[in-house]
Amino acid sequence: MAPPSSFNQSSKTVCVMDASGRLGSALVQRLLHRGYTVHAAVQNHGEILMQSLEGVAGDHKKLRVFHSDHLDYHSIMDALKGCSGLFYCFEPPPDQPTYDELMAEEEVRAAHNVLEACAQTESIDKVVFTSSVTAVIWRDARNSMLSDFDETHWSDINLCRKFKLWHALAKTLAEKTAWALAMDRGVNMVSINGGLLMGSDLTITNPYLKGAAEMYEDGVFVTVDLRLIVDAHVCVFEDTSAYGRYLCFNQVITSNKDALKLAHMLLPPSKSSPPPSLEDTKVYQQRISNNKLNKLMVGF
Repeated sequence: MAPPSSFNQSSKTVCVMDASGRLGSALVQRLLHRGYTVHAAVQNHGEILMQSLEGVAGDHKKLRVFHSDHLDYHSIMDALKGCSGLFYCFEPPPDQPTYDELMAEEEVRAAHNVLEACAQTESIDKVVFTSSVTAVIWRDARNSMLSDFDETHWSDINLCRKFKLWHALAKTLAEKTAWALAMDRGVNMVSINGGLLMGSDLTITNPYLKGAAEMYEDGVFVTVDLRLIVDAHVCVFEDTSAYGRYLCFNQVITSNKDALKLAHMLLPPSKSSPPPSLEDTKVYQQRISNNKLNKLMVGF
């Protein structure tokens, strides 16, 4: 998995914010392996980050850990100092892990602060902004669309509010805020709109899963493995031709078999076995495309 020959990451210092969660900590580990010096900005003590780095010999000398609050502009600036790039993924504060309308507002303010800080940091060349597929797929008349969902689509904010799809609302508003600031301030930004991140810590309370039945029936219920989404972040950062938004997923749940498999992961056995149905063999048509990312990552 060699980087482009013209790209010399050994001289690069990048920031990962927030490095407290699974995606952020995995990004830190991958970037260290690839020769980067990493500023890991964490909200808490970064336990997940430190666990992920156990056994990574020699990389700690290229790692600096910063305590950074999304709503504290100065702490963001401190973490970005001297960095040529930022990988930004919002993690809810440890004292409020659930999504509601207030969390959506906080995520928007955080995105605004971070992009403004990047605009004021002269060394920043590129921002990779982690968003979500939920910022793409929620809109009226989804079934009547002539084309598949792709990175050109946006979720409808009023629909998200109406049905209390707080995760989708937060991701849509935060990403739109980031894009508006990036364009206004001349910040080079690329976004990764990931599917449901799979892993042993996934539970039924994950806010992405609000409206899961509708996503399933619409053919847009997508999941992504940690390795793929980490690779996608690194690829769009290192590839100078990367631009705009990229949908990132490696499975579309369209069959009852796949849906049951996911249900077994999320629920105890007594609750994950629905009664037999005549539609058990039904397969819904996939209505979402990640061709743009696939083309970019062919040689990665």
